[in-house]
Amino acid sequence: MSADPSVPGSMPAPARSVDGVDVFELGAEHEQVVFCNDAASGLKAIIAIHSTALGPALGGTRFYPYASTADAVRDVLNLSRGMSYKNALAGLDLGGGKAVIIGDPAKDKNETLLRAYGHFVQSLNGRYITACDVGTFSVDMDVVARECGYVTGRTVAHGGAGDSSVLTAYGTFQGMRASAEAVWGTPTLSGRTVGIAGVGKVGHHLVKHLVDDGARVVVTDVNPVAVEAMVKEYGATPVADSDALVRSEIDVYAPCAMGGALTDAVVDALTASIVCGAANNQLEHPGIEKALADRGILYAPDFCVNSGGVIQVADELEGFSFERAEQRASRIFETTQAVFALAKADSVTPAEAADRLAERRMRDVGRLRGVYLPG
Repeated sequence: MSADPSVPGSMPAPARSVDGVDVFELGAEHEQVVFCNDAASGLKAIIAIHSTALGPALGGTRFYPYASTADAVRDVLNLSRGMSYKNALAGLDLGGGKAVIIGDPAKDKNETLLRAYGHFVQSLNGRYITACDVGTFSVDMDVVARECGYVTGRTVAHGGAGDSSVLTAYGTFQGMRASAEAVWGTPTLSGRTVGIAGVGKVGHHLVKHLVDDGARVVVTDVNPVAVEAMVKEYGATPVADSDALVRSEIDVYAPCAMGGALTDAVVDALTASIVCGAANNQLEHPGIEKALADRGILYAPDFCVNSGGVIQVADELEGFSFERAEQRASRIFETTQAVFALAKADSVTPAEAADRLAERRMRDVGRLRGVYLPG
C-alpha cells in the first residue's frame, strides 16, 4: 500500500497493539498513554495517565529491564490505575499516573537519558507529575528536574522530600497496626512474628518500626547483603527465599518487593493471619482477595497502606514539611480502619471496600472538576 498522505486511504492504519497487546483494550479506563523514544540516549519510556478527575496525575518512574514492551505496557497501565486509587484513598487532590523506563538502571541510566525523559514529562504540561519508584532515586529526580518543572521526590538539598521510602514504611506500619487491632484486638505487633519479603528501600525501614514495636522479624531478599544488614542491625531471622518465608510460622506476611506476590500457591501455603505489605499490585489476579478471605486471612489492600510515600512527595507541592507529611501519613491507620469497617458492613472483602471508598471520592469530588487541564 502506498504511504503517500495525499492519496486517500494510502496511510496504514494506526497501530493499536504492542507485541499483541491491545493498548486501547487494556487501557480502556485510561485517559492517555504516551510512548517516549529518544534513540540518541537510548530512552524508551511509557507514561500512562489513568485519571485526572481529582487533579494532575502523580506517580513514580520505574526503571526496569522488562522482558518485552508488552510487559512494560501491562505494568505501567496497572501501576497508573493503582495510583488513582491510592491518591484518592489518601485524600490527595491528585489523579493517578505512572511511568516506566525500559532498561537496566545499573547499565543504562545516565544524565542524557534522564534529561531526555524530563523533556517528555515537560511536554505533558503538568498533566503528569513524576517521582521515584523502583530503579530511580531522589538524585535521579534532580536530573530530570533540570529539564522539567513537574518533578517531586527530589533531594533535600534541592528543596525536596528526599527518600519517600521513609513514609512508605511508616504508613505500612500504621496499616499493620490497624490490621493487628482488627484481628487481635490491640493495635500493636508486640510479641508477633512478621515475615518481610524484600528489605530494600522500604522494607528495611519497616523492620525498624516493627522491632521498635516489639515484634520478631523474619526476612528474605534477592540481595543477600540487604538480608545480612537486617540480621546485624536488628537481629532479624533470615530465610532462604519467599517460598520459605510464607511457609514459616508467621503472624503477618509483608510483601515489600515487586508486584504479584500473592499467588494461588502462596495463599494456599500461608500460615499468617494478616497480609500487609508495601509492594504495589500484590494480587496476581482477581479472585486472590476472595481466596484470602476464605482462608480467614485479613488482607490490608496495598494501595491503602503503602500510600505514605506518595503523601510524602505530594507534600513538596506545598513546600515540603516532613512533620506535616508524617502527620498525614499517620492517618493511614484510620483509613485502614475505615476500609475494614466498610468491608464488614457491606459483607465484602477489604480490597473491594477500599476500591469503593476510592471510587466514591473520585466520583463525588471529581464531578466538580472534570478532566484536569493545565493552566
